[in-house]
Amino acid sequence: MTEREETTIILDFLPNGYPFGERRLPIAQAIGKNYFTLLELVPRKGVKLKIGEEVYIGTDKRDKIYYILGRLPREKLTNTAKIELEEFINKSIEEKEKNFVEFFNNAQAINTRLHQLELLPGFGKKHMKAIIEDRDKGGNFKSFEEIKERIKNIPDPKKAVKKRLVEELTEKTRYKLFVN
Repeated sequence: MTEREETTIILDFLPNGYPFGERRLPIAQAIGKNYFTLLELVPRKGVKLKIGEEVYIGTDKRDKIYYILGRLPREKLTNTAKIELEEFINKSIEEKEKNFVEFFNNAQAINTRLHQLELLPGFGKKHMKAIIEDRDKGGNFKSFEEIKERIKNIPDPKKAVKKRLVEELTEKTRYKLFVN
């Protein structure tokens, strides 16, 4: 069963719909707070949504959203939505740092040739080996800062996670680390 989003953050609001769309109904481009699901939402009649606004889309009565049109194809992301997406990701990484650090503590090999850590931008086999050896010797990491302190010459783990998240949301990627 796929997990459902309860709340989303509005990335862009198009009161007249897409400029070249067949139907001219208002559309909101949004991202789910928990699972980073990109969605297209149709607001209730007369509702104006603000960029950055948190909106409930769960199964109970929705006050601002009439219905969920579906997943938002990455090709349809507006420039405004892309900018807001980066801001949202920055905030999410700060708020959920513990979850992202857990990724470094639990990352596994995908197959005999590729490890999850190698999918992070700037991380190669050398960094992957250093992280695994250090976590085996010194135990789990507690923060991004601790990762940087314990492993010398490593790319900034926070920036790498951010880049990877943006990549998974805006480009076609074979493997997903953080996005459903």
